[in-house]
Amino acid sequence: MPRKLAEKFDNGLQDILYSKRDLDRLNVIHVAGTKGKGSTCAFTRSFLEARGKKTGYPGKVGLYTSPHLRVIRERIQINSQLIQKDLFAKYVYEVWNKLEAKEDLPKPRYLQLLLMVAIHTFIREKVDVAVCETHHGGEYDATNVFPHPVATGITPIGMDHMAQLGPSIENISWHKSGIFKPGAPAFSSAQEDKVAEVLRSRAMEKNVSLDFVNGETVSNSDLVALKPAVQRQNASLALKLANAFLLQKDRNRTTLTSNEIREGVEAFTWIGRFQQIIQENYTWFLDGAHNEMSVPYAAQWFADVTKESRYEVYSHGWTA
Repeated sequence: MPRKLAEKFDNGLQDILYSKRDLDRLNVIHVAGTKGKGSTCAFTRSFLEARGKKTGYPGKVGLYTSPHLRVIRERIQINSQLIQKDLFAKYVYEVWNKLEAKEDLPKPRYLQLLLMVAIHTFIREKVDVAVCETHHGGEYDATNVFPHPVATGITPIGMDHMAQLGPSIENISWHKSGIFKPGAPAFSSAQEDKVAEVLRSRAMEKNVSLDFVNGETVSNSDLVALKPAVQRQNASLALKLANAFLLQKDRNRTTLTSNEIREGVEAFTWIGRFQQIIQENYTWFLDGAHNEMSVPYAAQWFADVTKESRYEVYSHGWTA
């Protein structure tokens, strides 16, 4: 999104719906990056829900992601449940009616409108924390309207959305790190040197503490969700984000226990990402690998999880 459009959307959001103070009450955890954003957000949600089930806080965990796989309501969830159809329709119309009443303001684009509906939903439903995934970039992304997020996270950055964010990896990194905000700790997965250099520079520029996360912080190899190495990386970043929230907002200021971490991983689910569906005698392996960064991980995951069930067939001295 160009700078001017981003500024208009930011101002329009405040004029139509909510003030910056309202947005601060959402306790947003903001996540950008090229790969693993959705999984990282889902792990963060899962960890916080595990704590909430034990202590009662956070009682409501909101999740906003994109794109959706089957139905649009996947983008807006509370406590791992898609927003109900009637509520979704109600909140869409409430937002749209307010937009219609402001004839002098331009109508939002598709993703902008969905974000407005998500914010409206989370405020009306009184969530304790909202985990929010960027759309494409960061600096001028529609999601970059939260003035004081609790924490920000950057997943691995690569060459994607070149027309909007490129042409170089440095340009893309600059955009992604635009979600950094003073006072909010920032965390990043391991990055290539060029990317890490830009992230450090941007963190210094914005007076933000930046911590690069060890990809094996969460490494329970017996848990199915952590079989793919990249998911261990995503879960490790998510753990840092969840703990950053708890250290700031939880009454006891305590981080997740080992049992809560395990329960969070066991409860983790994210359709279309390293997903197995078993139907009678068939096992389907699903992963929405859509760029060069994703394909090797999907292939390695498939090779690893099918290793035990594979067998060789010999015929006339040749292996079939």
